[in-house]
Amino acid sequence: METMSHKPNALIDESSPYLLQHAYNPVQWYPWSEAALKKAREEDKLILVSIGYSACHWCHVMERECFEDALTAELMNEHFVCIKVDREERPDIDQLYMTAVHLMGGRGGWPLNVFTLPNGKPVYGGTYYPKPQWQKVLRELRNLYTEQRAEVEEYGERLSSGIRQSELFKVQEGSAIERGDLEASIERWKKGMDDVDGGPNRAPKFPLPNNYQALLRYAHLSGDTELMQHVLLTLDKMAMGGIYDQVGGGFARYSTDQYWKVPHFEKMLYDNGQLLSLYAEAALQSGKPRYREVVEETIEFSMRELRSPEGAFYSALDADSEGVEGKFYVWDLPTLQKELSSEEYNRLETHFFLDETGYWEHDQYVLMRRSADGSSEELKALMQRLLDLRSTRVRPGLDDKILLSWNAMMLRGLADSYRVFREERWLKIAEENLAFIRQNMMQENGELWHSWKNGKSSIQGFLEDYVWLIEALYGMYEATFEEEYLNEAVRLMYVTLSIFPTAGKGLLYFTSDRHGEWVARTLETSDNVIPASNSMLALNLYRLGLITGKPEWIARAEEMSTTVRNELLNYGPGYSNWMMLAFYKVFDGKELVVRGQNSKHQMQRIQQGYHPVLVPVAASLESSLFIARDRREDHWYLCREGTCELPLRSVEEVIQALT
Repeated sequence: METMSHKPNALIDESSPYLLQHAYNPVQWYPWSEAALKKAREEDKLILVSIGYSACHWCHVMERECFEDALTAELMNEHFVCIKVDREERPDIDQLYMTAVHLMGGRGGWPLNVFTLPNGKPVYGGTYYPKPQWQKVLRELRNLYTEQRAEVEEYGERLSSGIRQSELFKVQEGSAIERGDLEASIERWKKGMDDVDGGPNRAPKFPLPNNYQALLRYAHLSGDTELMQHVLLTLDKMAMGGIYDQVGGGFARYSTDQYWKVPHFEKMLYDNGQLLSLYAEAALQSGKPRYREVVEETIEFSMRELRSPEGAFYSALDADSEGVEGKFYVWDLPTLQKELSSEEYNRLETHFFLDETGYWEHDQYVLMRRSADGSSEELKALMQRLLDLRSTRVRPGLDDKILLSWNAMMLRGLADSYRVFREERWLKIAEENLAFIRQNMMQENGELWHSWKNGKSSIQGFLEDYVWLIEALYGMYEATFEEEYLNEAVRLMYVTLSIFPTAGKGLLYFTSDRHGEWVARTLETSDNVIPASNSMLALNLYRLGLITGKPEWIARAEEMSTTVRNELLNYGPGYSNWMMLAFYKVFDGKELVVRGQNSKHQMQRIQQGYHPVLVPVAASLESSLFIARDRREDHWYLCREGTCELPLRSVEEVIQALT
């Protein structure tokens, strides 16, 4: 390996696979640390903060072109203090400098390369640079800092002030989100939809779980059959396309084209955990058998390729193997014809596009299904045959760090899958995952760690870790009605509200008091591939407030949602999680409470129907839950924020009342 001719740099002692990928670059990289920042101050040099992640294709390209090049490295080492950051380990740093690049008028993405003053205040940034352009940037910034230092420092001050102002702008006055707001937002959203291949009418296409969960719920609750057709078409096309691993299960990060055909082949835990929840929910709503298969195959993939011996889940699989993107996943026809019998090959051709539709490049094909129907036993056997053949190939790199927030997304996905399909093995996997989190990522004082690797927990938890674990615990409660999960979620909510500073209007900053402040604090309000930590917080506050009798939590959730009303109106896809909170108000959401020895089994019958704005509570006679107090045994109570209708006496009456 070419880079091994160099002595290791300061990244060699890190645990992040992404940082270790750069440990033998001739660039004298440092991890994010006080030592590196002190060096910049003492030597009076600009800092380069280069941010990426292990499965990032263009990060690998820039490393090969620039960071492994001796002349480029010499320029970087002489004039800059170079810091490498794993965006998954330090999402706070990534958010800060991504905001800076946006304020500079640039486009975000990874690798993210930002130059800062010795005090960390950003002055220039961008994403991927080819080597000639990168060398030019290095020389120009060196000269600018030497010859026009005062102007550079003034710009850094203005930009840092702009970051703080941009965060404060998110905390704005607004009014409650009403049905007309949702209708207007959805109508704008529809104009950008692709009703042939699903998803947006542009490329690339991301399988945004939260978006389609919101659209699924809205279509069901509003009776919008046209929108429902679009959502199910999107889920069908995603599951038929190359973005879904037809052989081994699991989804890649996004499709580069409009057909869900050719992905960037990296597979991320956060996508697959959330997509479990989406496909399980869509299966419940639609009854489509293929959706259960997608859930099952994605869990099998996650167990086979992402699960650690301790019961946690690793972060990601690389897009590349042997230095070639997608090599592990694609097929050429001569290999298929050689390895399969003529009968097997004909069957494969019957079910998949082995023609120009499935052709990618260099005589390689991406497997795309011809039908959205469920698989026969013969087809399943054929996919197992291909999986066995593929297992002899050189595998993509594995990012084996364990992140709490992403594990909580998988935990919620497993809980939802169990709740819908009642596959006991999936509940056991979820319980083992939660046991790992409790043992390794919870501190004695109730606070959380963000990352775990090689037996060591590190980095104080961010807001996303807290809100997603609360969400996962609530999901485990919904799936089992074991009150320990709910009680744990409530305890964690108290911790969250006590250590994360408020930005106003109930919103919390992304970093806690344990992190301190670096240049500026960041604040998440818009939903992306991963929903905003504040929208997750608001959902958690609302549902837990209903169950535990805390009107102040309900009121806080509602106040938080008012801050995004204008943005939601203008761009629904960026506020889909906030939409789902609004659904509880707009579509007359209710709590359903039953108390008794057989209450859990009875509630499971209700859960066989699709009720997206129902908060179910099945309490034992010994229950201490506020919402279950003074409830008569085996009576069903339909309530609206604590105000209940006359009790019902049977499951059948409840089902009728809910339809």
